[in-house]
Amino acid sequence: MEKKIIRTDNAPAPIGPYNQAVQYGNMLFVSGQIALDPKDGSLFEGDIAMETEIVMNNIKAILTEAGLDFSNIIKTSIFLMDMGKFATVNEVYARYFTDNFPARETVQVAGLPRGVQVEISVIAGK
Repeated sequence: MEKKIIRTDNAPAPIGPYNQAVQYGNMLFVSGQIALDPKDGSLFEGDIAMETEIVMNNIKAILTEAGLDFSNIIKTSIFLMDMGKFATVNEVYARYFTDNFPARETVQVAGLPRGVQVEISVIAGK
């Protein structure tokens, strides 16, 4: 199998030596997304609900570029600066899934890129 790089202008460009996503066979590995504006790479700084919304929309853009959607997600990893904000993140997250939910872990971390409050990565399959 050959890996295929997935890239879209509708999600933020990587801020390091990685790709937005890599497809390998029928699997898509989407790099962790933070609340960056896809147009200019600017960082959204505000409440965690809006950060989560931006993150989920960035994931959606990458999935769309790969010909997939949220129903194709198999596993989600959520990284939070404050587990006390889990309910708010979960409320936004839940709006993107209707059933057949993916496996998931949510962990509190000591720090995230650019000082954001939430980062989410996903693994999807065709």
